[in-house]
Amino acid sequence: MSTFSGLNTAYSGLVAARKGLDVVGQNISNANTVGYTRQRVTTSAAGSVAETGQLTGGARVGQGVSVDGIARLGNAQLDAHVRNSAAAAGYTAVRANSLSTLETSLNEPGENGISAKLDSFWAGWQELSNGSDSATPAALLLSTAGALTTMVAQGYQAVSTEYSSVRGDLGSMVTELNTAASQVAALNTQIRTTLATGGNANELLDQRELLTTTISALTGASVVAQSDGTVNVLIGGNALVSGGTANALAVSGGSTLDDAMAGTELTLQWADASRTTPVTIDGGEMAGALTLLAPGGDLTRAADAYNQFTVDLAGKVNDIYTTGTNASGTLSNAFFTFDENNAASTLAVIPQTGSDVNAGNIANGAYDGSIADTIAQLGAGQAVDSTGDAVVSPNATWSDFVSKIAVATQSQLQQANLASTTATYASSQQLANSSVDLDEENVNLLMFQTAYQGAARVMTAVDEMLDTLINRTGLVGR
Repeated sequence: MSTFSGLNTAYSGLVAARKGLDVVGQNISNANTVGYTRQRVTTSAAGSVAETGQLTGGARVGQGVSVDGIARLGNAQLDAHVRNSAAAAGYTAVRANSLSTLETSLNEPGENGISAKLDSFWAGWQELSNGSDSATPAALLLSTAGALTTMVAQGYQAVSTEYSSVRGDLGSMVTELNTAASQVAALNTQIRTTLATGGNANELLDQRELLTTTISALTGASVVAQSDGTVNVLIGGNALVSGGTANALAVSGGSTLDDAMAGTELTLQWADASRTTPVTIDGGEMAGALTLLAPGGDLTRAADAYNQFTVDLAGKVNDIYTTGTNASGTLSNAFFTFDENNAASTLAVIPQTGSDVNAGNIANGAYDGSIADTIAQLGAGQAVDSTGDAVVSPNATWSDFVSKIAVATQSQLQQANLASTTATYASSQQLANSSVDLDEENVNLLMFQTAYQGAARVMTAVDEMLDTLINRTGLVGR
């Protein structure tokens, strides 16, 4: 073996140690960088080469160390777990937030809720039945009735506002999704080119992993790795990203609660009109939003409940009120009126002044308050129909709606908390595997520094040997 080969062996050690120091420096520099995955230099021993000649023979050592590459210490299984848990957490979070907002708008229990306004409304009828000769109870009744109709309209408007909010969020999600998909496609192209030319694409892989996690949180998308270093991103089995090509999505359908109530379907479709394949979202925030916005979804069911409550309240009050007569003996007109196409928003009181309110039947005397008393009993759940059967109080109808919203909200919050815990655990597992440990990096720093110094000492020793061989051989005795 040539003496000069020792220089090459020492030099390879210097190169490997220096590369290791470079990688350690990169890790330490990015210790707080979101999405960064720690790296390690990979090396292998260079084998000995066959030599021939008169001075060869005996045992041969290797030719030093070879730097094979820089490994990215990620874990595909942990990455997939993070994406899947992010999709579940996104789905439940959107639904829980929306239902919580809806529950808050009910103001139940509390003095600003419809239950309190109903109690005041029935109490107003009871007061009127006891003092039908006074205009004051009738005026107070009209005031509480007006407050009740306003509260019902505001409740329905709160549902409409929440619908518009979620609809706007869905549009923003689609924009975010399309942007992320375009970036993944661009990164796919860069990664493929870099790897094909023997380069290092670790930082590009980190960026792409963050983006695919975002896409999964939005849509529940799956990621399929390809042999050339690219990934395909699939939603519902259809390619959102394939290699360097990204396919954009768009929202189609209604934009308001009225549209949904009319049955207008809200759908996702490909922005490219030539792609007619239906877009199916498997999970994520967008799927959660779509379940809220769909005709028959949570928000339209809430709006329907407001309308049904309005029809129930107005119908039962009117059925009793119209059996009374005024001072002229004429049957009373309805107390409430509403538009059947949008009952909750249009509920209104017909009598305008206290003198317009009929408390009883003139045939029973000028001060009869039987009608007012019967309506008051309706609120107490003690009213009966013409057959003697009990009439379900509008209070019970409203309480049933409030209870259903509360149960649905509580259930969704529990699911959201569980999904969030799972996502946090998945993320912590991923970070435990891929994040930078400064203690470990300091040990590696010391190790590579020592290796560099050792390789330098070997090179110095070989240099001194060659100096003796070249410059001093043959000078002995001169």
